[in-house]
Amino acid sequence: MRAYVGIGGNWEFKLSEAVLVYRAGGGEAFASLHRVNQDDSGVPYLAPGESLTTAFVRSLAQRLGAQVKPEIYPDSVLARTLDLLVWWSQPGQEVMFFGGTEEEAWRINGLIFPHPALIFKVAGKKLFVGATATSSRSTPETPLKTAPYWSTDGRGLVCASSMRVPDSSAIVSMPEFEDAYFQSEFTHAAGAVVLTSHPRGFSGSGLSLAGRKGFPVQYLTDAGETLQEFVARGNER
Repeated sequence: MRAYVGIGGNWEFKLSEAVLVYRAGGGEAFASLHRVNQDDSGVPYLAPGESLTTAFVRSLAQRLGAQVKPEIYPDSVLARTLDLLVWWSQPGQEVMFFGGTEEEAWRINGLIFPHPALIFKVAGKKLFVGATATSSRSTPETPLKTAPYWSTDGRGLVCASSMRVPDSSAIVSMPEFEDAYFQSEFTHAAGAVVLTSHPRGFSGSGLSLAGRKGFPVQYLTDAGETLQEFVARGNER
């Protein structure tokens, strides 16, 4: 197996140590550090292990962290880890594209629609979208609403069939994810979920909402969780 890592610049790396992790059935674990030596023919082998110290781990983390560029967080960022990014966007208007087999979907294809305040979450390679009934920045206790869109299920997971997902989940990629979401084609209801309480249903509500400046938040349905719970679900599969 070969692994390639792009770090920029001209550097020559050599294998010097290996960390072996041992786990027990109850979840207990420990690790040992092994120097990498070479025999007379140049074949590498592991030397006897030694205890893995916190000083070594701290030094390694600092060296790895040196490759991570610092980021300035805008007010829209709600949560951030190495593989999780959550942010909110204010209510606005977007052109939306619809496909599928329903005739009413074609009638509203390409029109401009108002949108409520939205919560976007990138976890791993997956995008989740939720909504809120208020236009202010959410708190951990804010109750979430179901995102009123096709191709997004009741838990907020987006079916990215026609969406061009950005390669990076950095802070600067947030507008790219929003653009990718709204520029994709919404084709179907994802799962057994009530997207809106509008009396004419999802596609019927589209005709009444097209061209309006504000989204009527009274038609949003409860997602059954708070922002804290939405964030804590992380990269579910």
